[in-house]
Amino acid sequence: MIILGLNAFHGDASAALVRDGVLIAAAEEERFRRIKHWAGFPRQAIDYCLAEAGVTLADVDVVAVNSDETAHRGAKIAYVLTRRPDPRLILDRLKNRKARKGVVEHLAEAFPGQAFMGKVVGVEHHMAHLSSAFHVSPFAEAAVISVDGFGDFSSAAWGIGKGRDITVDGRVLFPHSLGAFYQAITQYLGFPHYGDEYKVMGLAPYGQPAFLSEMRKIVRLQGDGGFRLDLSYFRHHREKIDYTWTGGSPEVGDLFSPMLEQLLGPRRDPSVPLTQRDKDIARSTQAMYEEAFFHLLTAVHKRHPVEAVCIAGGCGNNSVANGKIRRLTPFNKVYVQSAAGDAGGAIGAAFSVWTGSGGARDFVMDHAYWGPAFGEDAIAALLKSHAAELKSAGCKVTPIKDEAKLCSRTAEAVAAGKVVGWFQGRMEWGPRALGARSIIGDPRRADMKEILNAKIKRRESFRPFAPSVLEEAVIDWFEEDDAVPFMMQVFQIREARRAQIPAVTHADGSGRLQTVSAATNPRYHKLISAFRDQTDVPMVLNTSFNENEPVVCTPAEALDCFLRTKMDVLVLGDNYIERAGG
Repeated sequence: MIILGLNAFHGDASAALVRDGVLIAAAEEERFRRIKHWAGFPRQAIDYCLAEAGVTLADVDVVAVNSDETAHRGAKIAYVLTRRPDPRLILDRLKNRKARKGVVEHLAEAFPGQAFMGKVVGVEHHMAHLSSAFHVSPFAEAAVISVDGFGDFSSAAWGIGKGRDITVDGRVLFPHSLGAFYQAITQYLGFPHYGDEYKVMGLAPYGQPAFLSEMRKIVRLQGDGGFRLDLSYFRHHREKIDYTWTGGSPEVGDLFSPMLEQLLGPRRDPSVPLTQRDKDIARSTQAMYEEAFFHLLTAVHKRHPVEAVCIAGGCGNNSVANGKIRRLTPFNKVYVQSAAGDAGGAIGAAFSVWTGSGGARDFVMDHAYWGPAFGEDAIAALLKSHAAELKSAGCKVTPIKDEAKLCSRTAEAVAAGKVVGWFQGRMEWGPRALGARSIIGDPRRADMKEILNAKIKRRESFRPFAPSVLEEAVIDWFEEDDAVPFMMQVFQIREARRAQIPAVTHADGSGRLQTVSAATNPRYHKLISAFRDQTDVPMVLNTSFNENEPVVCTPAEALDCFLRTKMDVLVLGDNYIERAGG
């Protein structure tokens, strides 16, 4: 059985292909379109997935989409009748629903000559999220929780997963949403772009929760573990909000009302430097989110006293909160897959259909390398075609077929303070670079953040860089010991170790770690092992291989990024490329 899963007509459009219950390929459309969070129909991601599986559209049995317009129909009707929102809001929603119809027509247009003979199945948004976490987790039984902005008139769902089955016990319906709360404050703080919430999370450790009492006026915790918003601070439930969901980068108008500025003061102008007040509001926002999140987890555990929990939804990207689950809730095992947000719904829709049809659970997602790979012949051809440009830039290309020598030489460059682009194997699935499309630096250098921002990143100084650490060394450097292969949890770095790795130690002593396994990424593990052998530090600084764009996908994009920035070294497959004077 071949199932093509889609997150379509929404931000982070994506596709995934599952064959007989095993994931074959998965990728976000943004990596091909080169537009962050690209929204629309993921034609190029579908094309990649089909090619990776060696099939055509005619071979696909089911196209599973992570949305079901029939879900919660009664609640939608009741909301319109009782709340009487602006008619333009209703018309806008109907227009969006019409645009999302016609998956078969989109497929026919995108793949002429490949007749699709299967069926299209809509999977309720949060059920797709829950499936994307539980059905690929290592747990036979686990609590399941999905929290995000909105999808299919719902913003959260929770329950229990056992074997193939997921039972939903509770939900939070529109217009109440932790994701909408966090996004509204993100906009208020002068971060207007879709997906900017991680900036607030990164800013929070520099502040104090001085506005927590105000936040508690906005978010009200409920006895069942859920939450409600004081809607006087929001617009999304009664007015038409400007949304752009098709054919480009998503855009979302202001979610908050003037009442929020009466509560917290004037919104921040993005052109004005951040103040301590802004940092305190960020910290208070994170604290409120965590208070609601842990309230929900604790309530779910009371109903389902199991060891493990699987987290999904856009809020599942809140790695700071995820890293505290074991300390602040009764759960002691946590799984968050590498694309917890809407992109992950493509996998969830596919596995929901597979398990719902009686398919066995034989697959565990223990790595994120599900994107395109490029052979050495393709890389050699690229370097040959760019030989003159490389020579003009003063670059020397050295093929190194011996993997141990390649890793040792790269580790030497990192230890010498050089910035290294690392392009290897299949591209990562999800928002994080995890050692396939990464930029690597020395975590021991206190000035490495400034070096990276000067040479490549040019991003806000408060945003942290992450450590990739050998999984066998985690317990010696962090206060918790667990596999975190997807960089979806933040742990406290042991106090005695923080001075040794200042470049990856955040203001509060934490680090958003990625644990690296020899079984799932042997070359990256060898590189970090070589760095450890040379420095006694079993980790490297890891950030995404990009420059204010989606993470690079192809060798050509990697080479272009290398040449247009001040990166010192590029390791492209088996080729060590060094800039003169680098």
